[in-house]
Amino acid sequence: MAAIYRVDMSSLSVRKEEASEAYRDLGGRGLTSSIVADEVPGTCHPLSAENKLVIAPGILSGTGAPCSGRISVGAKSPLTGTIKESNAGGQGAIALATLGIKALVLEGAPVDGKFHRLMIDADGVRIEPADDLIGKGNYDTVAAQFEKFGDKIVCISIGQAGEMRCSAASIAVTDPDGRPTRHCGRGGLGAVMGSKGIKLIVMDPTGGQRPKPADAEAFKAGAKKFQAALSSHPLTGGGLAKLGTNALANVINEAGAYPTRNFSDGQFEGTEAISGERQHDVIIERGGKIGHACHRGCTIKCSRIYVDENGQYVTKGPEYETIWAHGADCGIDDLDAIAQMDRLDDDFGIDTIEAGATIGVAMEAGIIPFGDAQQAIGLLKEVGKGTALGRLIASGADVLGKAYGMSRIPTVKGQAMPAYDPRAAQGIGVTYATSTMGADHTAGYAIGANILGVGGSVDPLKPEGQVELSRGLQIATASIDASGLCLFVAFAVLDDPTAGEGVCEMLGGFYGREFSGDDFSALGKRVLTKERQFNAAAGFTAADDRLPDFFKSEKLAPHDVTFAVSDEDLDQLHDFVD
Repeated sequence: MAAIYRVDMSSLSVRKEEASEAYRDLGGRGLTSSIVADEVPGTCHPLSAENKLVIAPGILSGTGAPCSGRISVGAKSPLTGTIKESNAGGQGAIALATLGIKALVLEGAPVDGKFHRLMIDADGVRIEPADDLIGKGNYDTVAAQFEKFGDKIVCISIGQAGEMRCSAASIAVTDPDGRPTRHCGRGGLGAVMGSKGIKLIVMDPTGGQRPKPADAEAFKAGAKKFQAALSSHPLTGGGLAKLGTNALANVINEAGAYPTRNFSDGQFEGTEAISGERQHDVIIERGGKIGHACHRGCTIKCSRIYVDENGQYVTKGPEYETIWAHGADCGIDDLDAIAQMDRLDDDFGIDTIEAGATIGVAMEAGIIPFGDAQQAIGLLKEVGKGTALGRLIASGADVLGKAYGMSRIPTVKGQAMPAYDPRAAQGIGVTYATSTMGADHTAGYAIGANILGVGGSVDPLKPEGQVELSRGLQIATASIDASGLCLFVAFAVLDDPTAGEGVCEMLGGFYGREFSGDDFSALGKRVLTKERQFNAAAGFTAADDRLPDFFKSEKLAPHDVTFAVSDEDLDQLHDFVD
């Protein structure tokens, strides 16, 4: 039976406990959100000892289920003030599951203000000093651990932004190559980890045992069906491996939904130079790698390895959202400069979406001009120096925009919008507005039906049908996040009924009981209900489920549209919550 480990940083003690009945069947986002909702006061300060950071592998993580290596980290967010689950790939979820850990709950705060390392192996969890790592970026921090403990370990760490408790700080998870490239980026949970005095977590899964499904044959049959559906879908079966997530750049730009220069336009004239197609060619020409898995057991392999002109490693990906945030949103069309910024984000430990969006707001504020890649890199380097401006950059678009007296700040509940303009893709606008965690495309990826023709078709420029679309996707996504599956499996699930059947059969095999599509939906509703309850306790109301007013008043070229879904309709999205 997997255990929950509670690490009390106030007393520097560790307690192991069996999961209660309420948590026994949960994992991933389902478990992190439940523990946070049940145990964290809604009104607490996110960086106080009262907040808790919960780290949990998904239900299926470590079982061998395809694409099931996602890890969830949850807390009250210092960026939004809401509940937050931030999700990443890498080897962390598999390592935790192999070591029999259902969740790590980091509580309290060190009275001496010092930073520590958690060491986790088959013997349990230990707290050690980490004074020698203070001020180091994620790359140097992780490299030192591999040198000291060998190549079998997995690391979860924060960079300088997390140490400074900046509200856009991320949490890095090492990939199969031992690099800190997979980030729980959104919501500033790296700041919460920093407030707990944890610089990093080192896991050695040697001697552990993978979770065993209760009904191995049923699980195996479901996994086989699921993988067959993934392999046969054009995106999960090859498209994403070839062009990566940045295959979307030309598509979204053509649709007029590619936010440009701080959401002032829907198309970027430099898109081709930073597109997935161009990125693919550059990587191949230089001897990089496409079709790279972010964790063992990933069959989609949408990641890639980006190298410089001399063939030297620079960064992973970069991914679509990262390239957009540091590219079109800042008026920059230089892939190499964007790759440098991605590397800096990962090293300092900042959410790449928030970082790019913040630079976009800084450009509109006149701090540096739009299109200046070198000055944008310079802004990010301020984070590593710990300057006042660097701290503003690492605190997010909302904080910097307010500090500079800006009115056009593309955030919801304090979190920056990702790479789709809600005026030209109104379904994603509904998700941005109503997500329990601020503007977040992954909470309910309406782009599939709005633009890609995946899972049906809903006119992206009209308000009709958008609330229903987003509602269904938000429920399903909460279940996927709880399962530990990669969100990209949804492309196959939405288009091929056998994919969804495979997921339910894997879950049923794991639990040793029948698990239906209705059970899958019920899981998602259960998670969202917990999150809404926490947010209500934190003081959030329907008035917070809104986009900034400029999306309703400023028409977006080339379609000359505004966001048209009414407040009354937005208020109906969570009608399933008691």
